Amino acid sequence: MRPGRLDELTRANPAYVLSLWEDYRRDPRSVDERWALIFAGLAYGLAARGEPGHDAPRAASGPPGAAVALVQAFRELGHLAADLDPLGGSPREHPLLGLEERGVREQDLDRVVDWAPFAPGTTGPLRDLVAALRATYCATLAVEYSSLADKTRRDWLCERWERRRPALDADDRRQILERLVAAEAFEQFLQVRYPGQKRFSLEGGDALIPLLAALVDEAARLEIAELVLGMPHRGRLNVLAHILQKPYELIFAEFEGALLPPDVHGDGDVKYHLGFSHDHRTADGRTIHVSLSPNPSHLEAVDPVVEGIVRAKQAYRGDAERRRVAPVLLHGDAAFVGQGTVFETLALGALDGFTTGGTIHVIINNQIGFTTSPAEYLVTRYPSDPARTVPAPVFHVNADDPEAAVVAARLAVGYRQAFGADVVIDLVCYRRHGHNETDDPTLTQPVLYEQIRHHPTVVARYVKRLAEEGVIDEAEVARLTAARREGMDRAQKTARRDMPRQRVLAFGGVWQGLGWAGDDWSADTRVPRERLRAIAGGLRRLPPGFTALPRVKGLLDERCQRVERDEPLDWGTVEALAYGSLLLEGVPVRLSGQDSVRGTFSHRHAAVFDAADGHAWVPLDHLAPGQARMEAINSPLSEAGVLGFEYGMSSGDPRRLVVWEAQFGDFANGAQVIIDQFIVSGESKWQRQNGLVLLLPHGYEGQGPEHSSARLERFLQLCAEGNVQVIVPTTAAQLFHALRRQVHRRFRKPLVVMSPKSLLRFAPSFSTLADLAEGGFRLVLDDPRRLAPERVRRVLLASGKVFYRLDAARERRDDAALVRVEQLYPFPGGELRALLARYPGARDVRWVQEEPENQGAWGFVRPRLTALLGREPVYVGREAAASPATGNYKVHQEEERALVARALDDTAEAAA
Repeated sequence: MRPGRLDELTRANPAYVLSLWEDYRRDPRSVDERWALIFAGLAYGLAARGEPGHDAPRAASGPPGAAVALVQAFRELGHLAADLDPLGGSPREHPLLGLEERGVREQDLDRVVDWAPFAPGTTGPLRDLVAALRATYCATLAVEYSSLADKTRRDWLCERWERRRPALDADDRRQILERLVAAEAFEQFLQVRYPGQKRFSLEGGDALIPLLAALVDEAARLEIAELVLGMPHRGRLNVLAHILQKPYELIFAEFEGALLPPDVHGDGDVKYHLGFSHDHRTADGRTIHVSLSPNPSHLEAVDPVVEGIVRAKQAYRGDAERRRVAPVLLHGDAAFVGQGTVFETLALGALDGFTTGGTIHVIINNQIGFTTSPAEYLVTRYPSDPARTVPAPVFHVNADDPEAAVVAARLAVGYRQAFGADVVIDLVCYRRHGHNETDDPTLTQPVLYEQIRHHPTVVARYVKRLAEEGVIDEAEVARLTAARREGMDRAQKTARRDMPRQRVLAFGGVWQGLGWAGDDWSADTRVPRERLRAIAGGLRRLPPGFTALPRVKGLLDERCQRVERDEPLDWGTVEALAYGSLLLEGVPVRLSGQDSVRGTFSHRHAAVFDAADGHAWVPLDHLAPGQARMEAINSPLSEAGVLGFEYGMSSGDPRRLVVWEAQFGDFANGAQVIIDQFIVSGESKWQRQNGLVLLLPHGYEGQGPEHSSARLERFLQLCAEGNVQVIVPTTAAQLFHALRRQVHRRFRKPLVVMSPKSLLRFAPSFSTLADLAEGGFRLVLDDPRRLAPERVRRVLLASGKVFYRLDAARERRDDAALVRVEQLYPFPGGELRALLARYPGARDVRWVQEEPENQGAWGFVRPRLTALLGREPVYVGREAAASPATGNYKVHQEEERALVARALDDTAEAAA
């Protein structure tokens, strides 16, 4: 603070400054650290001049202002000089921690000062205070919290860091050693018995095992009932074996090449992608469920998925405070700083619609990314720096000190439970081998790996430390190691002799009662008319004193009146009726996406906003007492993070309808990793079903290349083995029944809906109460004009809104039937064959689509229709194109007129 500034503050608000001064005189810890620094300097100046008012603190003779400044400096910046790199690369000094920077001269170091606020009530030489600060903030465990602006959180961290840090006794230390021995012996066993096989060894980061074990125990002590973990490859097998307690026999069976059971659907995945779960019982008798989610090689893509799973588990546990279920995400250093999904996930955690009450992040900081050195990927000082945006405290740990790792774990869990916020552990280690066990790292980092080759292992260093302190002797370590190896020997023999098949547990927990899909994919999705009318009445019901905008109020009234008068209902009304019917059946519904509450096309209005104060009212949440909850959420401008989260929600609770809506269908490709690696392949790889719904607005309206196509062709290319459903509904009732059948079957499959835009207000596509109360989703829709079959000479097959354009253009023509394929996958071959058999004289069959020839459904349906017809159908649509659509509206109109004309043209050239 510049000279005179305190006088300015005092004149502006003298009573406030005086009260702070009196508080400081009573207890320097009671005021903000910045005020403490000001007052310490003031007290020192008063004391030097012999003026009154300098009795805080009297016990010190020396520069108290400098002492407080040093404490503040080490609290904020001590991590910059901490001993964090096991390989010795940490700078142990920093200019901002220099004594001169704080106004301390060499002759001041022997002066006695008050150690407040570091150790109130303690006095001693300034030299000793500096040593104590370095030991506390610059050792193998350092804290970084400068991004925190919350005084309560800072005080919590200071209190536990300086005075209440978790202590380890002899039993704790023996347990740490046992876990390190187990981790190392496991890696060495795999290296010897399965040479050349990838395992992504943990060696160099062995401290992760005692760290996670301590984290689990502390979580149980702090009343967390369930932890959900997500992690990349590095050390995954070791975590499965020693944290999830996956039997060695099962792991070795996977190395031996054991097949999946014959009744299990899918092709499986490599062993370092798989998950597992375990009920862990702590030493004091507490039980905590720990699960590790499967994930692909896209290292951070699992992050939002885990968050979604946790949110779902919290919901069905009734964990409103989010203290009973917690997420733990493990990251690689290069991935944490380099992958955008990390930031998206961090951001989601700060939003009400996505928060899980704080995530514990553990960065396995190998200080290398495959072959890439930190200088080539680390754009910040620490790989943990992206977490500063949340903000979150970071515990930096030297992984060669496993005790520091255990302390960090306990502190991290305590912080998460205390504040419901993210916290990060940066476990600074090294990678003893290459990226995998077949990779030679010396090709790109020869100097580093020569150093690692001579560096003692974590176990060797810790054994030496404990032996020197008399806690354990090396003979006991040898016995521990031998016992582990004997156990693994027995497990390997069992795996080779008795386990030709892997063990798959796919339908436990909340999935009990569900199973694999058979041949029958139908469902009874009807809803009685009276219930639909009751739901419609609830949609217009507003609380007393609520001031709805007249336009919105009129819309709600109109929707209800149309139901009461049994008039055709638009898509927004029918969608709301579908959600309401499920809520009354006890099925929770969650809808999220960019602007999904109102709907991008102003068609939904899931929430109504008070014109006076802006607060929201969700009518679907207030239909009847005891109903399930409706969540309608406007997501941030994220596709990958949000879609991953919703996939996790659907995975974590299969009895909840979870819907993600893209603002435009084209934007779904921003989440392609989630679609490719989880949604369409998760059941095959990991035997994990999912019932997520994707609403992707699709249709050529002349709005340019980015607002036309949801890339239907890409989804169809991914279809195989009954993995997903792809539909293009052309009536509101079709959407109603498709949504309801998602939760009314005894299995779950993702549903991709090419949802409409212009049809939302297109009356011919509306549906009646009878359509909702009777029937169900129809895979194929015959021509609604009820043509005389014997007169039909041509059948036009189509999906989507182009049907209505064709129907209007054919006028009174009765020799051309229009057939809609409403579900493209699973392909309704039997239904189409039966329908086409009604038109025996129709030798001219054409496939009509809006999309270019190399896009849309044509490439998918062409071989299937050819097999069904015995000849290839005629293609009618736009020419192949690099872009989905033209950006010129006039050109769009011309293209549409031309394709409709070709579809209805009788010339031989058009049919050729």
